[in-house]
Amino acid sequence: MDFEITILGSGSATPMRGRNMSAQVVKINSEYLLIDCGEGTQYQLLKYRIPHSKINYICISHLHGDHFFGLIALLSTMNMLGRKNPLQVFGPPGLDDIITLQLRYSETILHFPVSFHVLLNDTVECIIDHEKWTVHTIPLSHRIRCNGFLIREKPKPKRLVRQGLPASLSLAQIALLKQGIDLVNENTGDTLYLANDYLLPAHRSRSYAYCSDTCYLPERFEQLHQVDVLYHESTFLEEMQIRAVETFHTTAAEAAKTALATKCSTLILGHFSSRYKELSPFLLEARALFPTTFLGTDGTTITIDERLDQDPYVHVQAH
Repeated sequence: MDFEITILGSGSATPMRGRNMSAQVVKINSEYLLIDCGEGTQYQLLKYRIPHSKINYICISHLHGDHFFGLIALLSTMNMLGRKNPLQVFGPPGLDDIITLQLRYSETILHFPVSFHVLLNDTVECIIDHEKWTVHTIPLSHRIRCNGFLIREKPKPKRLVRQGLPASLSLAQIALLKQGIDLVNENTGDTLYLANDYLLPAHRSRSYAYCSDTCYLPERFEQLHQVDVLYHESTFLEEMQIRAVETFHTTAAEAAKTALATKCSTLILGHFSSRYKELSPFLLEARALFPTTFLGTDGTTITIDERLDQDPYVHVQAH
């Protein structure tokens, strides 16, 4: 099953050539989840060939414009292209009012249902409980109410080795073995086949954490423990740590400290201030503390492999 993240925007606050505003898509098998929707997100979806028609969930971290100004435009485009499927939007209080007001005064009637879900910021919430994965909020500390999002696959069943299975077994018997249930003779009670003889370990359950705008926040370390991939904002370099504190943002070094403390596998940096034209210093600063750090520049894709024998199992490909 696919587990892939595509960075659509890596910039912050003000526009800069080559850096779109915050947005990224998480693909889990055939499901697409959009996290944040900064200005121009719909163009990035086109550029990186991601079908917006398959996006059924949108999670907005907070109401600073570089994280949601592209939402009304995306909804309008979905509408004009004939979307009918329901869309679920998760975000802070007020987001539904803002979108509804824009629709009202532009006399736009959406021909597909949109459900707005208001997120808290003082506790962890499970906001999506899918059959195979969940999404929980990560309460963050920014100038306004802000959440990150933690996506985790649910535990997977062990894998059945079909080679060697007797041809005489019925589909119902095979299903029992796959569930870890031994097959027994109904008359004598004797064990015919041990399930463990035909089962391999389950594929690993993968996880991804998106930490949007926030100051350095050790209180969140426990929730982020051993995630496979941690995306963490790194608006500034450590030389501007005082400015980071004043604006409730994080430095590259602080993002690396978070990755180190939480024992994650891979750190992705993003949300770079437009004052920095060159991003290699961010990589150097973070890798000095946490070597498996990468830049989450526009178009970067991160693939998390589910196989136990894959090393490394996180693959980062810059556009």
